[in-house]
Amino acid sequence: MRITLKTLLLAALCGCVTPAIAAPKAVMVSDCWIRALPGGLPSGGYFSVMNMSSKPVDLTGVETDAFGMAMLHQSQSNGSTSTMVMIAKATVPANGTLRFAPGGYHVMLEKPKHPLKVGTSIPLTFSFSDGEKVTSECAVKSAGAASD
Repeated sequence: MRITLKTLLLAALCGCVTPAIAAPKAVMVSDCWIRALPGGLPSGGYFSVMNMSSKPVDLTGVETDAFGMAMLHQSQSNGSTSTMVMIAKATVPANGTLRFAPGGYHVMLEKPKHPLKVGTSIPLTFSFSDGEKVTSECAVKSAGAASD
């Protein structure tokens, strides 16, 4: 009887202290950078979002303490003119990648709280329709920098 009680007690304790296994992240943000512009001019944020799930997921927002406002935008060409349009979401295809790059999707970053310094990094937190949030360090690059 003594062995049985010890065994039961040990089994009960093992069940209570088993660590919860976190679900793997479905999305990943990489190659994040911010274009530094002089003064209080709005800046652009660029990056790639990889969706490793079998279902599409929407990027629904971006937050940062470094700017007063962060909005999802898309540049659209209408023949000889180009405009920027605020969007509510950007869909990342299942098992695919969506690239935010100059001339296309980007994050419009307005009202910088401090002057941007080339060579530093700023964290951005990305929110997705499945409830996931991903934070990425974004390099501050000069206005003439290419995305790579």
